Amino acid sequence: MSDHVVSSVSGADLKRTLHDPLDGIEINVDEFCNIGSFEMDLLLAFSLSNRINMHLSRPDCDGVVVTHGTDTMEESAYMADLLVESDKPVVFTGAQRSADSLDRDGPRNIAEAVRLAASPKARGLGTMVCFEQYFHAARDVTKTHSSRVDTFRSAEHGKLGEIDGDVVIVQRRPVLRKHYTASAIEPEIELIKLVMGSNDRYMRWTITNGMKGIVLEGFGRGNATPLVASAVSDAVSRGIPVIVTSRCAEGRVKPVYGNGGGKDLARAGAIFAGDLSGPKARILASVLLGLGLGMEELRREFEQLGG
Repeated sequence: MSDHVVSSVSGADLKRTLHDPLDGIEINVDEFCNIGSFEMDLLLAFSLSNRINMHLSRPDCDGVVVTHGTDTMEESAYMADLLVESDKPVVFTGAQRSADSLDRDGPRNIAEAVRLAASPKARGLGTMVCFEQYFHAARDVTKTHSSRVDTFRSAEHGKLGEIDGDVVIVQRRPVLRKHYTASAIEPEIELIKLVMGSNDRYMRWTITNGMKGIVLEGFGRGNATPLVASAVSDAVSRGIPVIVTSRCAEGRVKPVYGNGGGKDLARAGAIFAGDLSGPKARILASVLLGLGLGMEELRREFEQLGG
């Protein structure tokens, strides 16, 4: 046994580990790539979404399951949710424990994800993350714990449903969804998280070093320091959109405070992203900028999908 964990198990190997017979469900394996999900980037996630679209276009394909590392699963899943054309289900799943662990969680998660993807009840739910019997909307779900097997939660929105043995139970349907047809995305989107005493140094570096968009993970309702607010104004004046999210796990951003707060960011032309997390706002920005949308079009789309 190695003293470190790497991504080395093939899709065929994963299929052989399934204990659930999944009667009546045929599984075809496609090896897209085999890397740790911390190695994923926006362009690779875009290519994955295109591969999913290719499979779903086949009439003999009822749904797609993507096995993916947990570190960036929610980001790849949201990219797919925005770009997948079909109403057939797409289900991301994976494992928190390594494949050589005696109590590994991967085989059970994969079997439940396959059952979900094969279920007619899952059509129209978009892209989901399925873990520990629960399944979640890609827009809402996030990894909440570094090692627990029940790491994926949807905070105040709640799960879409659950899988009880061979029964799929849908408890709600997502409404903040929209499909985009994109031939390219914009990968040069930076995310900046503010902390006590943050200055404008990093913001100004991104403005002058080729970034096409900036996601600002601000305080509380979407606040910044006066220095950062000034840098936001400069970015917007140069045509670089700044999307404001909150570093809080729950709640929406809204321009309320002055003196560098959300009111000043709004006056500077920043776009407020509702309750989208910073990483999800970055995914949406990469898709929208790849479509060539201007500042006001971006604002309108974020208002619609930010909730």
